[in-house]
Amino acid sequence: MSPLPAWLQTPPPTLGLQIDTHRVTAVLVEAGAASPVVRGFASAPLPSGALVPSLTAHNVHQRDAIVSAMRRAVEQVGGRHRRVALAIPDTAAKVSLLPFEQIPASPRDLEQLIRLQLRKTVPFPADEAQLAWSRGPMRGTGTTIVVAAMRRDVVQEYEGLCAAAGLHAGTVDLATFNVVNLAMRGGVTRTGDTLVVHATPAYASVAVVRDDEMIFFRTRPADATEMVPDVVHQTRMFYEDRLNGTGFGQALLVASPDVEDRDGLARELQARLDQPVAALDLASVATFSDRVGASDAVVGQIAAATGLLLREVGA
Repeated sequence: MSPLPAWLQTPPPTLGLQIDTHRVTAVLVEAGAASPVVRGFASAPLPSGALVPSLTAHNVHQRDAIVSAMRRAVEQVGGRHRRVALAIPDTAAKVSLLPFEQIPASPRDLEQLIRLQLRKTVPFPADEAQLAWSRGPMRGTGTTIVVAAMRRDVVQEYEGLCAAAGLHAGTVDLATFNVVNLAMRGGVTRTGDTLVVHATPAYASVAVVRDDEMIFFRTRPADATEMVPDVVHQTRMFYEDRLNGTGFGQALLVASPDVEDRDGLARELQARLDQPVAALDLASVATFSDRVGASDAVVGQIAAATGLLLREVGA
């Protein structure tokens, strides 16, 4: 039970939003039932160049166009919404898996150690980073910490977009983290490790999960010379050589509807992995209202925002 009176508690978000280079998507989920119900979703397109995710530069280039798209998407799902959970592109942040022999008892001391290590890897001053982290797997006698680092002014850009649209972003998080969150809620097998490939027009991220803990994460931006199947092949080699991998129990592809030839990408991944690549099945995670079809394209469009919203409401 919360120690705070109900009128002092911060209300959970009622809407999940995802913003990417091509569109803004709003997802309405009813989480009070025995199984969460996806009541509706809507998206509004963005003009080319309106949002350019970056670690080192401003992300928002056409603020009015993005705010207008946010408002349209929210209006289309209906209802009154103030608090939202916002999923943003992976390429706006730097994700690191940092090993520690010992974890300080004080969160402040741990943050100082994380910032010290990040000075070697982030392309901006570590003191300017806004951090989020969680414990990862044990490795030998130490522990891995999964860290996301993002420039504070970039975080404020995304929060400012929501504020201009009449919304409050209670949570801002990376899209693929919450695709993985959604998969781990019950949409994957518990036999063996799980490979998750999240593909969008702007980037593709690859994550490996073992016993509900992330042991690998890599993001490939759209302008990289390596193709997504090559990155997945390299991930497989690293997984087998360095992570004591004994084979993926399941490989999942979650692709935005804006990704060209999703089926062709799935076939290439299958060839590189020598095993089937499946779509994320949400049947064991949530049900869908009559007006929402759970096609692969729909799941690819709503997975990040849905995973983030369900995490925030504790459903």
